[in-house]
Amino acid sequence: MAQRQGFWREPSGTPTSEAIALEAWVREAYGVLVEVAGDYRATITTTDLGERVQEASDIRTSRPVAQWLAKVLVPVAHLCRHEGTPPLPALVVDPHTRWVGEAYDDVLRVDDRLPILDPHKREAHASAARLECYRWAGSAPADAVPAPVPEPVGRRRTRAASTSGSSGAVRTPRVAKPPAPPVKPRIAASDRPVTVCDRCFMALPATGVCDNCD
Repeated sequence: MAQRQGFWREPSGTPTSEAIALEAWVREAYGVLVEVAGDYRATITTTDLGERVQEASDIRTSRPVAQWLAKVLVPVAHLCRHEGTPPLPALVVDPHTRWVGEAYDDVLRVDDRLPILDPHKREAHASAARLECYRWAGSAPADAVPAPVPEPVGRRRTRAASTSGSSGAVRTPRVAKPPAPPVKPRIAASDRPVTVCDRCFMALPATGVCDNCD
């Protein structure tokens, strides 16, 4: 059987459109994130969320999650604002770093906030937003505080490696690295915020006319 491409319905394999797929995935993603918020300090990776919305909707795609998940999370952020709920997309993290990363800037824009260029400050803001989600879902204890920003995986591995080996081994002193330069704002066209319909909160096509409402 030929490998399927694009978007299709399971189990029939009937082709469908990206717009229909995204509409279904936004609904499923909102429900999944509400469930995650009900577990104090829980998060969900982009990979797991992408798989769960496809499985729940019976609509799948051959495209990598990184190519379409932002088109799901931005409408979810608009839906959260419309419903008066905390920004549930803050619960979505990278599977390797456990950070929200630059994608979180699009969530900030939905709330009319400027992007946060400092990576650590961005993660601290997302951690505070996650605590709002847990409190809204009723899972956070009364004295809860935002969780510390997780240390990047690479740093944990380096530290573990430096403490391994025999106690008598001679260790080479570490040379301090110069601070990383400030992160520059993204300028690629593919990284621009998704424009959504102000009625159904779905992503608008290039025409600017909502296929669902007009």
